[in-house]
Amino acid sequence: MNSLPTKTWRLLDTGLRRAGENIALNRTLLESHQAGHSPNTLRFLRFYPSALAGYHQDIDDVIHQDYCRQRGIEVQRRITGGGAIFFHEMQLGWELYVHKKVFNSGDMQHISQRICEAAAVALRSLGVEAHFRPRNDIEVGGRKISGTGGAFDGDSLLYQGTLLISFDAGEMLKILRVPQAKNAHRAIKSIQDRIITMEEILTTVPDFAVIQNAFRHSFSQAFAVKFEPAQLNEYEQQQYATILTEIDDPQWIYLVQKPRPFPDAKQGFYRATGGMIHVDLCLSGDGQHVEQIWITGDFFVHPKRIIFDLETHLKSVSLKKLGPAIRQFFSQTQGDLLMLEPDDFVKAVENSLTVVSADINP
Repeated sequence: MNSLPTKTWRLLDTGLRRAGENIALNRTLLESHQAGHSPNTLRFLRFYPSALAGYHQDIDDVIHQDYCRQRGIEVQRRITGGGAIFFHEMQLGWELYVHKKVFNSGDMQHISQRICEAAAVALRSLGVEAHFRPRNDIEVGGRKISGTGGAFDGDSLLYQGTLLISFDAGEMLKILRVPQAKNAHRAIKSIQDRIITMEEILTTVPDFAVIQNAFRHSFSQAFAVKFEPAQLNEYEQQQYATILTEIDDPQWIYLVQKPRPFPDAKQGFYRATGGMIHVDLCLSGDGQHVEQIWITGDFFVHPKRIIFDLETHLKSVSLKKLGPAIRQFFSQTQGDLLMLEPDDFVKAVENSLTVVSADINP
């Protein structure tokens, strides 16, 4: 249903930038919006070749850093969860920074569906038969053309997506650590079966400006707003200068980093509805208690530090009491697991104490 625009949101095109700058703008715009210094905003962005880990991922687990250094590919960490991504100039990023009252809901599944359906309408207007697929993908004929995800900061939401205009599966396998990459032909075929690009669908791919205008129009219709082009305001510019220094610091890039080598660590995986959870568990000398635990993966939680707090909570806990300890932690912790459940973490930990297959599909 079309609605007449009743409010004005900002349209921001930050162009082609390196990864650190784009990530710093993510944090700047989200924090400034939460602080009341930024309006609701639709942002378009592009990256020079970059390998990005999700917030909860260990970069050593998901990125071939030597190859990236050799090729001048920047390695960075996103402020949102999800999996590792390879970005290059022929992908278009789109983001919304809005108050969650826009959706009359804090349920991420509901929010994902509403935003992704609007993005799919934009693509259909360009001749691409796109549709929303839960949990947060936009697909064409069962193949993904845009992956999406979101994060809350208080009442503010950052929701972002990536549109695949062209894509080189072979290059991605050299950059990202994909388990089945040991068989390159099989891995490339698997990726090509799962994703699709604008170039593959359309005889002539529209210019970036045309694609952006389609998204602008569709989001305008979906949220009954009009968009006014603008730049960063003075407050955002000041915040950005400070935040960029922090984002470019190795302490941020390697925020999640497990000690290596740790040959005695037990590993477990669990694929939940909300993403893959990966557990590395070291036992105490008696073999009956947790000495150290690392929980990583491509999931989303809010606030993000919940995972660090959970790891601390589980130190020295008896193996027999791990399940109850995890459930107790979440029952006493304020936060949102989005599309995860406490028992998803229990199952991942339990799997680390049993023999599991190392061939886990991303």
